[in-house]
Amino acid sequence: MHVIIIGSGPAGISAALYARRGGADVTVITKGTGGLAAAEWVENYYGFAEPISGAELEQRGIAGAKRLGVRFETDEVLAILPADGGKGFCLETVRAAYDADAVILAAGVPRKTLSILGLREFEGRGVSYCAICDAFFYRGKRVAVIGAGDYALHEAEILRPHAAQLSLLTNGEEPSVVVPDGISVRTQKIVRIEGVRRVQRIVFDDDTDMDVDGIFMAIGTAGSMELARKLGVVLSDGKIVVGEHMETNVPGVYAAGDCTGGLLQIAKAVYEGAEAGLAAVRYLRKG
Repeated sequence: MHVIIIGSGPAGISAALYARRGGADVTVITKGTGGLAAAEWVENYYGFAEPISGAELEQRGIAGAKRLGVRFETDEVLAILPADGGKGFCLETVRAAYDADAVILAAGVPRKTLSILGLREFEGRGVSYCAICDAFFYRGKRVAVIGAGDYALHEAEILRPHAAQLSLLTNGEEPSVVVPDGISVRTQKIVRIEGVRRVQRIVFDDDTDMDVDGIFMAIGTAGSMELARKLGVVLSDGKIVVGEHMETNVPGVYAAGDCTGGLLQIAKAVYEGAEAGLAAVRYLRKG
């Protein structure tokens, strides 16, 4: 029984502890310190008479999981795909690929967004957040991916066999990846997205523009929402929809922490992580 947990915050570590104590092999994939480490002091958490820094609390949690034999990999998950044969999952990352029997999404919610005029208005009408889901609809079309890192390149590579014209738009950043031939790069900042009923063009801050049929958002790294969307997990009002035991609509996939909405507190994240870890073990034992 191999459970992979994405995220090393309170929800992810709690899930790791309970899944490991339940007898599963557990791997946590993390990009590094999360939002908890940025908290100067935590004063309202059970068991601490004095305030504790977020960074120390995070490290204590990780140390406890390592003591139980939880493995940690510092990597960036780009996509989660059903495994060949339909049982289990394959996680594609920047450095490797991992097989899992169950997955727990605990990578929080995206904090980074773009204030581009027209972006929200054209969601579902040419603006997409999932290349795996929607690449087929852009065969022979002009497509742009907004982003500058590994996640953006991953989305572009998925779109590449389908699009007639493919561009990577970095919105003022320098690309942090080597962009292959066949994908053009524009580094100007984006001012707005225009169109009539559907996306038609992107306007830049130097008063130039480019015609496009579709735009794929891939800013920063893939969080729980983006990974869930690619798997067909149901989302609602910007959160992952889960049942009583933190299960999603996709068998073997669970979610915990900020990505499920509600109270954005450590206590809530720890509870949901524990429930998700236990539920994943029960699922695997049933076969």
